[in-house]
Amino acid sequence: QLQLVESGGGSVQPGGSLRLTCETSGYTLDYYAIGWFRQAPGKEREAISCIASADGSIYYADSVKGRFAISRDNDKNTAYLQMNDLKPEDTAVYYCAADPFPWDTSRGVMCSEYTGDYEHWGQGTQVTVSS
Repeated sequence: QLQLVESGGGSVQPGGSLRLTCETSGYTLDYYAIGWFRQAPGKEREAISCIASADGSIYYADSVKGRFAISRDNDKNTAYLQMNDLKPEDTAVYYCAADPFPWDTSRGVMCSEYTGDYEHWGQGTQVTVSS
């Protein structure tokens, strides 16, 4: 059973940066796509980035494109989300998720935007952006 633990959240001022870490255990990360999601109070959980397992293809939601960067280190069984130029609307609980086959039928990629396509989830880490 793959287990995921997020860390790196915190409180920052607008324009600041944070680096989230998703440490995994229980199975090698090589065969899993990693998705980062976030959920703000009163809102649904939304996909913000994904990195595929086979070819390392990367996808971003328009809301974070150009500011966030996803990466993975399979040797360390760890994934990262570098977040720059943070805005108050980025405030949310951030989750990493993993699945070996998160196929997105609408886009035809192995990096789904849908929470139901990911089997393994971390507990989440809070990110607060406020002046």
